[in-house]
Amino acid sequence: MKILAKLLVFTIFTVSVQAQNTIEPPKGFTNDIGNMISMLDNLKQRVERLVVNLNQEQTDFLLDENANRIGAIIYHLAATEAYYQVYTFENRGFNKEEREKWDMALNLGAKARSELQGKPIQYYLDIYNDVRAKTKELLKTKDDKWFSKKNRSMSNHWAWFHVMEHQANHMGQLALITKRL
Repeated sequence: MKILAKLLVFTIFTVSVQAQNTIEPPKGFTNDIGNMISMLDNLKQRVERLVVNLNQEQTDFLLDENANRIGAIIYHLAATEAYYQVYTFENRGFNKEEREKWDMALNLGAKARSELQGKPIQYYLDIYNDVRAKTKELLKTKDDKWFSKKNRSMSNHWAWFHVMEHQANHMGQLALITKRL
């Protein structure tokens, strides 16, 4: 019986590890865009796993007086992604209304440290989820030719690679902070 249990655990572990080592485009997306979505969603899931069960004190935790709160970092990830939506799909930066909505989270700093607190982690995750849903909706309308097209100083592919890279960097920051809670 012990051997059977060990074999079952080994099999489940092996399958789960192998599943993590594949990048495949979800249905409805072209190959390159779909692969980017796959990677973005994988990182987002890993970010969420780090923070989803935090209480209010943990969500608002400051590592030091110059740090950013965990909730604010999640909001920052959403704001950055929202910026790249307008940059790549509309070939522009934020307009006045969008700046009012996203600027504090995009830039963080003292004002964000003061104002972005007191809301549960799910508040920030909901914003992040809404932005990601819009990203996927918009990317579904495009193809790999559009993805490789240069938009001002970078290709659309590079812009979305940067969103992914940015998310990965903050995932590391969040891992460090949550280990200090």
